[in-house]
Amino acid sequence: MQKKTAHKSAGRSIGAILADSGRLSLENAERILRLQKEQGKRFGDAAIELGLLTEDDIRFALSRQFDYPYLSAGDNSLSQELVAAYKPFSKTVEQLRALRSQLMLRWFDTESQRKSLAVVSPGHGEGRSFIAANLAIVFSQLGERTLLIDADLRSPRQHMLFKLGNNAGLSDMLAGRVGSQAIVRVPSLLGLSILPAGAVPPNPQELLGRQGFTDVLESLCRHFDVVILDTPAGSEYADTQTLAVRAGAALMVTRKNESTVADVVQLARSLQQSGASLVGSVLNDV
Repeated sequence: MQKKTAHKSAGRSIGAILADSGRLSLENAERILRLQKEQGKRFGDAAIELGLLTEDDIRFALSRQFDYPYLSAGDNSLSQELVAAYKPFSKTVEQLRALRSQLMLRWFDTESQRKSLAVVSPGHGEGRSFIAANLAIVFSQLGERTLLIDADLRSPRQHMLFKLGNNAGLSDMLAGRVGSQAIVRVPSLLGLSILPAGAVPPNPQELLGRQGFTDVLESLCRHFDVVILDTPAGSEYADTQTLAVRAGAALMVTRKNESTVADVVQLARSLQQSGASLVGSVLNDV
């Protein structure tokens, strides 16, 4: 499994990082260094004054220096819905970081040793998978060894967001066909791994309700700091309650002008009756 490692760009200069990434030629780097030395400017300010780099280039290099990886707009390796990977300085991602802070205080505190959380919502189209994926990314950017499990064995989406193809996943693991090799590291996002849903089974509720799922989840929690579970629509399938109970707690996602009060109240009650803690809620308007 994963071990915490330092990013290879830590401690390197902005110029070296940008040159190695193909954003800056050695000739232009020398021009910037000359101006920097002559006028006592910072490297980034000198580069922008000469028109050789943009603010985005500087943010990219700083993110590598400070071990805060994100992707450039031209990188199509992941879905653009993963705003935490592509737009880490946006208002939406700032709100996700605020949510992360609340969860660190209320659930993932060090003393409690709690590591797993189910992201739930009453119906379809409320942004449950969006929140789960981006929340996992911001946890990994904090330096936490983070695992995102697509436990929606009905209509899985995480393999599409992370462009994983038709990989084996959770269902195959529960059926005993694969082991931990089903977990996929995301090379562009340090510290983040994905366990996709795998093949859609005919009996998802039974698979998730067996002791085997509990054993798998407990094993994964021993190897990761944070485990986020994406779930199916809570008002339609009992899987959601099972997943929330196994995780220990749930984060409720609702959507503006989409979720109904009746559905939200019903799901909240069913979670509480099942014994799962409801640690918070998110009003998604994205």
